[in-house]
Amino acid sequence: MDFFSSTAWIILTFLFFTALVAVIAAWKTKGDNLETAEGYFLAGRGLPGIIIAGSLLLTNLSAEQLVGTNGQGWGSNMSPIGWEVGSLFTLFALAYFFLPTYLKMGTATMPQLMEQRFGHNVCRMFSLIIVIMYSILNLPVILYSGAVVFVRIFNLDTFFGGNQFLAIAVLCVIIGIIGGCYAIFGGLKAVAVSDTINGIGLIVGGLMIPFLGLALLGKETSGGGILDGFRYMVETEPAKLNAWAAWDAGEPALPWPLIFTGMLFNNLYWWCCNQSFVQRALAAKSLKEGQKGAIYCGFLKTLGFFYLVLPGVIAYFLPSIQETLQNAGSSAIDFAYPALVSAVVPKPVMGFFAAVLFGAILSSFNSVLNSASTMFTLDIYKPAVKPGMSDAYYVKVAKIYSTCAGIVAICISPFVMYANGITTFLNSLSQFVSLPILFTVLAAIAFRRVPRYTPYLITVIHIVFYGLYMIVKPTYKIFGGSGEQIHYLYAMAVLFVIELAIMIILNSKRIGGEEWIAPDAGTVDLTPWKYRHIVCIIGIILACGIYIWLSPLGIAA
Repeated sequence: MDFFSSTAWIILTFLFFTALVAVIAAWKTKGDNLETAEGYFLAGRGLPGIIIAGSLLLTNLSAEQLVGTNGQGWGSNMSPIGWEVGSLFTLFALAYFFLPTYLKMGTATMPQLMEQRFGHNVCRMFSLIIVIMYSILNLPVILYSGAVVFVRIFNLDTFFGGNQFLAIAVLCVIIGIIGGCYAIFGGLKAVAVSDTINGIGLIVGGLMIPFLGLALLGKETSGGGILDGFRYMVETEPAKLNAWAAWDAGEPALPWPLIFTGMLFNNLYWWCCNQSFVQRALAAKSLKEGQKGAIYCGFLKTLGFFYLVLPGVIAYFLPSIQETLQNAGSSAIDFAYPALVSAVVPKPVMGFFAAVLFGAILSSFNSVLNSASTMFTLDIYKPAVKPGMSDAYYVKVAKIYSTCAGIVAICISPFVMYANGITTFLNSLSQFVSLPILFTVLAAIAFRRVPRYTPYLITVIHIVFYGLYMIVKPTYKIFGGSGEQIHYLYAMAVLFVIELAIMIILNSKRIGGEEWIAPDAGTVDLTPWKYRHIVCIIGIILACGIYIWLSPLGIAA
């Protein structure tokens, strides 16, 4: 048994599961034509619903989520479950409202759709913005959060004389190189297949953590087990289990009005218009399979709070974890989950869990890298630099860009450790482009009369006013509340209403032009999934039940 608890066993099992995923992904993509644009960027438009669901989940569910969202739970209460449970409604919106138009038009990227609706300049503007954001913001945060997990779980900084920055930097290089290989050499299908396999392992491994954490809590507080640990939380500080934070709660809590407003609008962008997520659904073999994938993923997201927020709350109650985090300072919020994993995962299975986490990190990294290279190549390089070349040439360009973007991300990533709370940091900065992209896409689906200058107007208004919010940093005292800074999603809620009003006015017959009709490219079968209504109703009931359970009407009384 000593060997199965040894470092050698952990390394062997880690390498075995990591290699297994790579072998299966290579086997499933063997014989695929990756020299065509459709084969490389959209997996030949042949993904089934289950693969889409797994890839959607894993693209979102990385170490950044595991570390960041659990850190939010540790620093507030259960209110961050809104990011998970709330995603169900926007994934249903993707299935019902957005995806039929996307697949009808046969679009490969969101900027391509914008180009058909508003012309070349709008496409270039948003492509450039998104590619830059992915390269210098999303990719470095993914690498950093993954490195933090491994440094904390395995105390890797000890190999570098206690220099945590150096340990994180080395790991960022390793993760970046391996993740880049998937995206560069395997294309979207290799990414999607590896996502699905890692998704199964991550759900199994992730669901294991709260049970082990509750068992340790029960042991430390009363000498009992899982139920004793759960009872201790409910009886000691039930407010920590409340998913309904006060309206004037500061970050990282999610004030309850935002569940129905700012967070909902934010999730519409992430799940319905964000290229790195939507690209999986765009590769569906039919509308039916695309809708299955989005709806299945919605169900999986409702269970996400169990391994994405609850472990952070458990870490808050554990005396041994509190001792570990006392000297972490402002970085404690990002160290809560890794500290819990290190404390509760049995050594014999630590290698498997490490491989699962590593797969999640790779998943988000290679997914975002693949999406960035897709937009750079098809939306910027192809039309503006060298149009009319062969598909093989553009695939080569995508690989070169992926390599360069990966190197840039690796260089930036270690410095993310100086940001206070990686999830809040990433989400707040991404809001500069979220609503302009959402409303530009909606102009192709709902506001079909708005003039061609509309995206520029919305973008300028949004950036100016959201930038003012970020500079001024107003507090709830303005409205008689606490001294905390107003949550950035309140700003999004207000801006959504303003920008929606502008879209409605510009869409009127008096100001707008002729109604734009989305072209039918005839790429896939557009027959919808016949069971979508009943399955979505069950999902909504489940989401409402979770919110009632985690409230003063339930266990948070």
